[in-house]
Amino acid sequence: CAYDGLFSETFSQEVVFTLMGEQLKISQVFGANLGVAAAVWEAAVHLCRFLKDQSVNLKGKRIIELGAGTGLVGILAARLGAEVTLTDLPLALPQLQANVSANTLSNGWPSAEPAVLPLSWGEDHLNFPSDWDLVLGADIIYLPETYPLLLKTLAHLCKSGAVVYLSSKMRREHGTHIFFEEYLPSRFHVTLIHRDEKQNNNIYRASLRTEE
Repeated sequence: CAYDGLFSETFSQEVVFTLMGEQLKISQVFGANLGVAAAVWEAAVHLCRFLKDQSVNLKGKRIIELGAGTGLVGILAARLGAEVTLTDLPLALPQLQANVSANTLSNGWPSAEPAVLPLSWGEDHLNFPSDWDLVLGADIIYLPETYPLLLKTLAHLCKSGAVVYLSSKMRREHGTHIFFEEYLPSRFHVTLIHRDEKQNNNIYRASLRTEE
């Protein structure tokens, strides 16, 4: 760990991940302001491994990641040839941008450098298009007051048929299951596609219901 000042409440830690043949350097900047956005959560690693195990083709795909935090999932997708937009609250963007820069190959990105943009669910989602191929999220479902806002945002982003993959630690104390059992099915077809009992981590696939 590299500590930022003797009495500082902020410190950073760089972790190297090797996923799908790609080596990624991810800095986690821990501090009172960033909170949960600072860390690489196990759910992000689960989602990366799932995409590998299912041989999901990411090359050339238009992908948006919500609540990207450190950017691990989206940066990996970009290294594999996807056109990626990484989003999170404004406070998290400097860390995201730093991780994008740290993982730029000497010959550049296969498709394009990931875009890093602010997105507050339910507020400025209409600033974003709806023509994505995939919408990704890792451990973003833990604050019940954000569930309707996230649902509204997902519905907008998926208007043109995007598929959603959400990887989440199933925290009963945060009502995570309520989002997947009640909120998401109200607008989406939802399938549990992977469960890790040991880590209590689920991965869901969802697609927007067509208006009847």
